[in-house]
Amino acid sequence: VSIRWPDFPTEDQELRMQKYKLYAALAFARENRLDKVVIDSPNPKLGIVASGKSYLDVRQAFEDLGIDDTLAAEIGIRLYKVAMPWPLEREGIREFAEGLDEILVVEEKRALIENQLKEQLYNWKESVRPRVVGKFDEDHDWVLPSTGVLTPARVARVIAERIEKFHNSDTIKERLRFLDEKDKELSDFKPAMSRVPYFCSGCPHNTSTKVPEGSRAMAGIGCHFMSIWMDRDTETFTHMGGEGVPWLGQAPFSKTQHVFANLGDGTYFHSGMLAIRAAIAGKANITYKILYNDAVAMTGGQPHDGQLTVPQITRQMASEGVKRIVVVTDEPDKYPIGADFADGVPIYHRDELDDVQKSLRTWPGVSVMIYDQTCAAEKRRRRKRGTYPDPAKRVVINERVCEGCGDCSVKSNCVSVIPVETEFGRKRTIDQSSCNKDYSCVNGFCPSFVTVEGGGLRKKKQVKTGDKDIFPVLDDPKIPSVGKSPFGILVTGVGGTGVVTIGQLLGMAAHLEGKGVSVLDQAGLAQKGGAVTSHIRIGATPEDIHAVRIAAGEADLVLGCDIVTAAGADALSKVHEDQTRSVVNIHETITGDFTRDPDMKFPNAELMKAIVEAGGEKNVDFIEGTRLATSLMGDSIATNLLMLGFAWQKGLVPLSEDALIRAVELNGVAVEANKRAFLWGRRAAHDVGAVEAVAKPPAEFRERPKAETLVDIINIRVRELTEYKNAAYAERYKALVERAIGAQADKAPHANDKGVKGLGEAVARYYYKLLAYKDEYEVARLYTDGEFLRRVHEQFEGDYKLKFHLAPPTFAKRDPQTGELQKQEFGPWMMTAFRMLAGLRGIRGSFFDPFSRSEDRKLDRKLIADYERNIETVIAGLTPGNHEIGVAIASLPEYIRGYGHIKDQHLDKVRDQETALLAAFKNPAEAKAAAAE
Repeated sequence: VSIRWPDFPTEDQELRMQKYKLYAALAFARENRLDKVVIDSPNPKLGIVASGKSYLDVRQAFEDLGIDDTLAAEIGIRLYKVAMPWPLEREGIREFAEGLDEILVVEEKRALIENQLKEQLYNWKESVRPRVVGKFDEDHDWVLPSTGVLTPARVARVIAERIEKFHNSDTIKERLRFLDEKDKELSDFKPAMSRVPYFCSGCPHNTSTKVPEGSRAMAGIGCHFMSIWMDRDTETFTHMGGEGVPWLGQAPFSKTQHVFANLGDGTYFHSGMLAIRAAIAGKANITYKILYNDAVAMTGGQPHDGQLTVPQITRQMASEGVKRIVVVTDEPDKYPIGADFADGVPIYHRDELDDVQKSLRTWPGVSVMIYDQTCAAEKRRRRKRGTYPDPAKRVVINERVCEGCGDCSVKSNCVSVIPVETEFGRKRTIDQSSCNKDYSCVNGFCPSFVTVEGGGLRKKKQVKTGDKDIFPVLDDPKIPSVGKSPFGILVTGVGGTGVVTIGQLLGMAAHLEGKGVSVLDQAGLAQKGGAVTSHIRIGATPEDIHAVRIAAGEADLVLGCDIVTAAGADALSKVHEDQTRSVVNIHETITGDFTRDPDMKFPNAELMKAIVEAGGEKNVDFIEGTRLATSLMGDSIATNLLMLGFAWQKGLVPLSEDALIRAVELNGVAVEANKRAFLWGRRAAHDVGAVEAVAKPPAEFRERPKAETLVDIINIRVRELTEYKNAAYAERYKALVERAIGAQADKAPHANDKGVKGLGEAVARYYYKLLAYKDEYEVARLYTDGEFLRRVHEQFEGDYKLKFHLAPPTFAKRDPQTGELQKQEFGPWMMTAFRMLAGLRGIRGSFFDPFSRSEDRKLDRKLIADYERNIETVIAGLTPGNHEIGVAIASLPEYIRGYGHIKDQHLDKVRDQETALLAAFKNPAEAKAAAAE
């Protein structure tokens, strides 16, 4: 382009050059018509200006409202696509604006184009100058806000409102009616469960972000930010490099004498050391916890921008003037004698973290604690590559010994400690697929933890995928066609399980078939176990795809690899009962909330109901995808490909099998395993019963036998109590249970009309729990009865040995600070000791019982006597009106959990409930009135 340069004789050289560049850019845009009218009208009324993603949103909004280019021109719409948002080329926009009554500017975030447009049209005569609306309308109401996500649905609403003065149609009315109904449905929608990002299994932050009682911490940028929504006394956050700096302004006006500030190693290297320098200059009482994870973990595990070691940090901090520096690590022995630390820097094991922090908070001025433990996700990646040690050591839990108290989750904050429902209540087990071998869960005060050292996880024998006697060759389904409107697939799942990979495979398969495709992954902190969604839109050509996000009610398939995410408001908003089919994995994958709430129930029924109500029962397929994939393939990571195969066989994916399989091959990761998983998914869609028959569940997913009737409940426990002590002891149990059943039948015959669990069943379950208290003899019996060793053998193979983590009250050491018993590790010889103890259980409670006079055993016997007295009270005063309260009294032992001091903590809470319930039982009407108030 030939440009006549303007003359700026009075400006300095640098400013003149900047103006030349700006002038050249505007000239280039004007001469090459970068900004252009995409739709014109012979009788224009409304002009719409948009750029980039917002332009695609406008095109999608047109499509949703049933407005094609021809109709837009007929009704008076002119559409202008801006290629260079700043500076806005003036001549083109003025030509576009001529003859319009109104201009609507659609843009994300701040009003960049809108403000320039208003400025350039300002000096036009009022008679020809169109009205301009954008972020606000003429009544100063937000219509296209700068905050949040600008969706095609939002844009469609605004366009429909602006053109209502001169055009409307049944299609527009129907679309707006649907959007209104969706908004109404979801406005008061409260999901039964939410999947919030959480620390990975074995994450260093599970320990490092703890603070002593009475202290608080400040968050910053990094994975440790998530401690804000955990029970970690962590409040407020700031920008990268500003960690702890707000305290410099707060401290003079606060009664708090000291705070901790969490600072990731990547942020420290980037700019965080300047925050520490500012704190030193400000003479603040603050301890910086530099969380050295050996990776920039939050954004994918990249290495630091340069060399950064723990000794180097100590020297840097010492040179900045920090007088108190300590190192805390899970592996103190990894530092050789004479390591190049700053002078006087001590090294502590992470088990001493609480004491170390209590010492630091009394230090005047700035102190630094470097918490050194490699990122758990990085450990997993490096172990797969063979570049990081992989100890042949895993943790298992004896579920019968476990009391379900949740102390292991409190100690470890680990999502690999998961619930398992058994005949004797909710227990804990270890998800070996996700466990990253942190081992902090063994610190839970419970004798149920065992480490398996040596050997390895038992490799599952692959089920033959080509056995034609079991599974015939499957007919290919009818592949859905892709018309002018793109086919929308919404994939929902859990971060770190390969949801994004499904989007990549579908995108590549579409590309191989010459189709247009867009893939939008919404991950955020999802690699930390949070919710992930992928929007995949497949069109006949790339030009058919406008917005990359699936609009409200526009999903053709919801591939729900996680039911929690699939039942969330965002996923349900994409469902239309006349269009959407859903395939949902109903496996109960727990959320991080379970680490803090041991009684949290997985609301599968409520989640399934929400999905069915949104899409219609006939449009939903539920499948236990994770359990099938783990059983058939030996790893839960195969779940998503199995789900995709299921959906494809149902005819819900507009791509050929050849293209999908080729995409798997091009991906180059676990190719054969992914092909088999896809095939098993197809077979499950064809005959899920046959697949279930072949798939023997692995030990961790196997259904524990449970009583189905009250008679079964009683008989099981009579047998157990006979083994526990003797037949007379079992008869004592049975007699009280039968009296409770009789009282319920005689005095509260209609008590179960509301579905309340009967008094008889409550006494049958919880009187047994008290009678079968887990003393030394019972713990020994539950280790040597054969069931525990059988389960270990099912999970492990090779030359392994068992080590037990116990705190025997008779000779265990006590913590000098808390007075609590401390656990110790015992070798395989402990099984011999257990057998001896189990054989001596006949002396339990007798004069010869060496344990019977301990405070723990005295408490166990008192609880039994108290319970029997309470049940006698309930039986004597039972009526239909107070039956529910009576059941609650009989069920109180459910909440007396754990061993030693943990049991005492639970018992304190139960005592308060017991007093309140007994009072309410005697005066149910008064209790009901109080509850209503």
